[in-house]
Amino acid sequence: MPSMRIVRDVIAYNAAISACEKGGQWRLALGLLTTMPDVKVIPNVISYNGAISAFAKGVQWQMALSLLRSMLDMMVIANKITYSAAISACEKGGRWQMALSLLSSMPDARVIPNEVTYSAAISACEKRRQWQLALSLLSCMPDLRIFQDEFSYNAAISACSKGGQWQISLRLLSSMPDMRVAPNEITYNAAIHACESCGQWKLALNVLSLMPAGRVVPDTITYSAAISACAQGQRWQLALNLLSRMPEARVVPGEITYDAAISACSKRGKRQLALNLLSRMPDGRLVPDEVTYSAAIGACEQGGQWALAVSLLGKQSLASLNLLVEARQQKLEQPFIT
Repeated sequence: MPSMRIVRDVIAYNAAISACEKGGQWRLALGLLTTMPDVKVIPNVISYNGAISAFAKGVQWQMALSLLRSMLDMMVIANKITYSAAISACEKGGRWQMALSLLSSMPDARVIPNEVTYSAAISACEKRRQWQLALSLLSCMPDLRIFQDEFSYNAAISACSKGGQWQISLRLLSSMPDMRVAPNEITYNAAIHACESCGQWKLALNVLSLMPAGRVVPDTITYSAAISACAQGQRWQLALNLLSRMPEARVVPGEITYDAAISACSKRGKRQLALNLLSRMPDGRLVPDEVTYSAAIGACEQGGQWALAVSLLGKQSLASLNLLVEARQQKLEQPFIT
């Protein structure tokens, strides 16, 4: 811009910082923010919000909080977006106590929380299995005249799922229509996962059956969780039935889907079915991982096929080595950004 005799103003810098934030380039965002005074451009709240959001995506919660504190020195007033971004940074960093501390400090800063702020705080509790706190935050939102949306419900249901509270997860799911909040695929996936983790395979399938009525299309995660629930309940026929229904539903199975299906066969000693599933994965351009091979080896163990188990163990070691080499190669090929 200087070579074209165009002045770089605060709008240009904010747009560039926002681009870095969306691209996950938090270092570049910070560099732009810190160099603004050098060219006599004063950062505003939008500048700081963009940089803090970049820190959130980069899981740099300490730097997000440091930047939030520095706004006071620069006499820049933080707003809802600022706090939401800072709380999100704490959430991604697993600092739920700090996220709640920021939320509670907002009234003192004369900033009124909104649904985005609360959803970020609930999600912070969800990451560390603090399901009681997540429920408390969700329940107090109406009293504060804050709209409960699908994001806040999704985080709360997921928190209860991780805490083994499948009954509460299903209760929250059933209460959403009364609150005029429409569940989406993330909501149903979290509820099915709650049932799956506690071995409630019948309820998991029941939740799956409710999705068409709510005009929600199941995705790979949905089917994988439902198949895993059947595996937990040792219902291998149901697991394979779900897997066979996926092409008709135009849902592409993933590695996790096959892991769950092979595990379902393994638990019932269905060695040949497990090996057939393993052999089908390359056709779908899927690479078996350690979980896949471990499940297949377990099926061989059930059938006393020790030689086949040893052969699979060798393939597992080779696959692990190939993944390591591929990851190393991708790291070396990444462009160096100054």
